[in-house]
Amino acid sequence: MTITVSGVPGLPEVAAGADLAALLADAIDDLRDGDILVVTSKVVSKAEGQVVSMSREEAIEAETVRVVARRGVTTIAQTRHGFVLAAAGVDASNTAPGTVVLLPADPDASARQLRKGLRSRTGRSVGVIVTDTMGRPWRNGQTDTAIGVAGVMPMRDHRGEPDSFGNILEVTVAAVADEIAAAGDLVKGKASQVPVAVVRGLASLVTEADGPGAQVLVRPADDDMFRFGSADVPLARRTIRDFTDEPVADAAVRRAVATALTAPAPHHSEPWRFVLVESPAGRLGLLDAMLAAWKSDLRGDGFSDEQITRRIRRGEPLRRAPLIIVPCLVLDAAHEYPDEPRNRAEHAMFTVSMGAAVQNLLIALAVEGLGSAWISSTLFCQEAAATALSLPDGWRPMGAVAVGHPAESARPRPPRDPDNYLLTR
Repeated sequence: MTITVSGVPGLPEVAAGADLAALLADAIDDLRDGDILVVTSKVVSKAEGQVVSMSREEAIEAETVRVVARRGVTTIAQTRHGFVLAAAGVDASNTAPGTVVLLPADPDASARQLRKGLRSRTGRSVGVIVTDTMGRPWRNGQTDTAIGVAGVMPMRDHRGEPDSFGNILEVTVAAVADEIAAAGDLVKGKASQVPVAVVRGLASLVTEADGPGAQVLVRPADDDMFRFGSADVPLARRTIRDFTDEPVADAAVRRAVATALTAPAPHHSEPWRFVLVESPAGRLGLLDAMLAAWKSDLRGDGFSDEQITRRIRRGEPLRRAPLIIVPCLVLDAAHEYPDEPRNRAEHAMFTVSMGAAVQNLLIALAVEGLGSAWISSTLFCQEAAATALSLPDGWRPMGAVAVGHPAESARPRPPRDPDNYLLTR
């Protein structure tokens, strides 16, 4: 097989409203059936009027659906297309001062339109790949990637095929559209003003139908093992109150507990302990003991049966969860002072440390794909919970965490303006 990659020089500066198909048809002398045109997204955006007068920072904010990570002036963001790339694809190069170029509104539709226009003008059946430059996790350097595809098989599935030793391939799916995009970039370039390449020799990948487009290359969030960028991790914790019957993997829980143990603590101590209540009998014994203590306290406070029923509903997630984790505080390292104010402050330091450990635990569970709900009511029946769990002396239950695979979507988090919670001196 012989494959050639050739740049298309001589294209004029593309402006809004330009007929890009006509420009390419005039510029390519011998376009053939089965050729694949690799087109830089910037010329597509310019032709479609995706050049806006605003600062780069304003454009990035407008185009960003989710900030994945920030470091210094660099923002890695997810766009509304589902792409994750630097600066949300906003480009300030090769455009007039005071303007920036956005990605095409619908790159797959752009590729289909360009393919249709080329067929109309040349009679040739070609493939079209619209590309943009992206960085890659764990790798230095950038490469062009397919963001719009028409008439080209975007992926080639080798699963089920034997390799040269007769082993059956199980996971190999080649992102051929990305491979072609990267090949095209070898002869294109911003500085050389060659925004289009023709790849010849891959006619077997060119299809009569436009095909599914580049969207099939965007991994769904549920399948993305690396979904959480550094900016997403703290926000991953959401309260989940309903769970499936799917068992919770012990290794995932232990990884989450290991994360909890990174919390800060006073006096270089390690005051955190975690009880994993895994067995149905253990969960039932704990919850029944807690329920009896809650009811007794509420009746003593004069609440009616109806009021008590409403209040104890708050603990229902614990009964629906396949696992309960009870965080416990140990105060062995706490200093004793001759006056009560300093003792209260000393114990408060350890309580704050326990809170940090619980927050770490909840975030780590979310990153593992597990739902959780922290139920604080155990604090009101510490002795009953400690007895039900046969805890060692000195272990103080600090709430209970319901853990399981979510059977519901998290409720939308209400927006909160940090300025409403700040006091500057």
